[in-house]
Amino acid sequence: MEVRAVCRYVKMSPYKLRRVADLIRGKGVEEAEAILNLRIGKAPLILKKVLQSAVYNARQKLGDVNLSNLYIKTLLVDQGPFLKRIRPMARGRAGLIRKRSAHITLILDERV
Repeated sequence: MEVRAVCRYVKMSPYKLRRVADLIRGKGVEEAEAILNLRIGKAPLILKKVLQSAVYNARQKLGDVNLSNLYIKTLLVDQGPFLKRIRPMARGRAGLIRKRSAHITLILDERV
């Protein structure tokens, strides 16, 4: 049975999140947590929180579930809305700065 966790409007570029998400997609929960613990930066911390949220949702929905049977079936990192900011540039021009955000969807499933 599938269990999902969604984190929306994360204040980080989806490109940076996807680099870490590609490492754990399709792995077991325990192996994915080990990979995220070894990585440095903000992206692994965010993905670890989403993974823990999905595990807690699995415990609520399925009852007593064995973590070794759970694996990451789907991990999507989509682009969210971006904030537009202006930076002054040479000759009176204005440069556009895009503060990007992302939406993360993680689906866990049980191995049979």
